[in-house]
Amino acid sequence: MSKVHVLVGTRKGAFILTSDGKRKNWEVSGPHFAGWEIYHMKGSPKDPDRLYVSQSSGWSGQVMQRSNDGGATWETVGNKFVYDGVPGTHQWYDGTPHPWEFKRAWHLEPSLTDPDVVYAGVEDAALFRSDDGGHNWKELPGLRRHGSGPHWQPGAGGMCLHTIILDPSDEKRMYIAISAAGAFRTDDGGETWKPINQGLRSQYIPDPTAEVGHCVHHIAMHPARPGVLFMQKHWDVMRSDNAGDLWTEVSGNLPTDFGFVIDVHAHEPETIYVVPIKSDSEHFPLDGKLRVYRSRTGGNEWEPLTKGLPQSDCYVNVLRDAMAVDRLDECGVYFGTTGGQVYMSPDAGDNWTPIVRDLPVVLSVEVQTLP
Repeated sequence: MSKVHVLVGTRKGAFILTSDGKRKNWEVSGPHFAGWEIYHMKGSPKDPDRLYVSQSSGWSGQVMQRSNDGGATWETVGNKFVYDGVPGTHQWYDGTPHPWEFKRAWHLEPSLTDPDVVYAGVEDAALFRSDDGGHNWKELPGLRRHGSGPHWQPGAGGMCLHTIILDPSDEKRMYIAISAAGAFRTDDGGETWKPINQGLRSQYIPDPTAEVGHCVHHIAMHPARPGVLFMQKHWDVMRSDNAGDLWTEVSGNLPTDFGFVIDVHAHEPETIYVVPIKSDSEHFPLDGKLRVYRSRTGGNEWEPLTKGLPQSDCYVNVLRDAMAVDRLDECGVYFGTTGGQVYMSPDAGDNWTPIVRDLPVVLSVEVQTLP
């Protein structure tokens, strides 16, 4: 029978939640790296026992960890991120120049074909790659060399490169997103990058339709349709059918189109999930009701999913990397909250149950479906 691992990064450590394919009874392992912020933990699609962890603290800085046995043991790997020496500054909130800094790794994306290759998106926004299992990291400098780089500026959470999507049909193609610069695509393995923000509109920036400057919260893609992308922006849920060249709004009948997460059903490329939050100043569910919204039409038509979720006095948030799906025949959907709950649905969102309730603030959720 299949096994499911839910990899949870929190404000105070990492946790691994394990169940069989029935997804009824769960074992909890952790906290690993207790007391540390775990911004992201993800396993290699090629070797599920290979896990990578981004660990950080305000006192000790950034540390990268690796496991070769599914989290039973860990080793500290390379923590020196070698910038290419790209000179320059970017804008701060008030438009003044600000030197590039390295604060933390927000997102780790292992290669689809090689467990020793892994990408890291960091704050301040830059993209790194390791070819030796995380021991050495080198920047892909083409991104910051893009002419718009000096005009990038941070969102409220910092100027983070938080989304990395690898195209399974084209090893040279990759998508990334930066808060608050926007989305970018490379078609040559990271040598050059193209902003893919046409169709986005952000009313609070000087030019609402600018080439860069949009606060993209998250992007999702179904591997069977790598040219179709879904985006949760600061406001608006968006869709692109041409690899990001043009976006259209698909917020439809959502009660609010502000949120952080977006994901796609494992077997239905037109079924997508979001968690609407009241506003950009009030990061909690509308009316205190925690509702996941599902569209089976690729957007515009949305239905609330509430069975098993609290529908009164609930004021948690769901952060940008805190939703994932499994690959079982009946697709499971998982998300974590700032209240420390990890919810799961074994039936594509129809019914929900908490796996755990009292973890620290959940920063990220990833799922491994194991044979």
